[in-house]
Amino acid sequence: MVLQQWSSFLNFLMYLAVSLPLLLVGIKVFMMQTSYDDMKLIRDAFHTDNNLQEDAGVACAHDLGGKVIGLALVIASAVFHSVSIGDLMVWGIIGIVFQVIVYYAFVKLMPFKVEEEILKGNVSVGLISARISFATGLIMAALIS
Repeated sequence: MVLQQWSSFLNFLMYLAVSLPLLLVGIKVFMMQTSYDDMKLIRDAFHTDNNLQEDAGVACAHDLGGKVIGLALVIASAVFHSVSIGDLMVWGIIGIVFQVIVYYAFVKLMPFKVEEEILKGNVSVGLISARISFATGLIMAALIS
């Protein structure tokens, strides 16, 4: 019994050691896609009296937060369905790539420039972008089986 629990715990640690870096890499990839510094924009939103800068930080936080949730859904599904660590890595990378592709499609299909609207403090754009990422992650998570 104890040996089985120890084995399960080691398995948990191995999958965690792959899942979290995959999530962090995905977040970094998304942050590299924008012309602005996401973390600075989010951080500075709190330390300003400028409503535009504050709204831009909020819009960016929604946008990036949706991407994080979308990626987490895909990676969680990959963990659940994978038969090995290698399988998890492959599906995690596929999830990151397709989340980025869908984001680019979203940006191209919009009748406005998503990045410009976020920088202008258009929180609605950040929210719809987040929801697109969330929905995409949910669909991709269901596709992994």
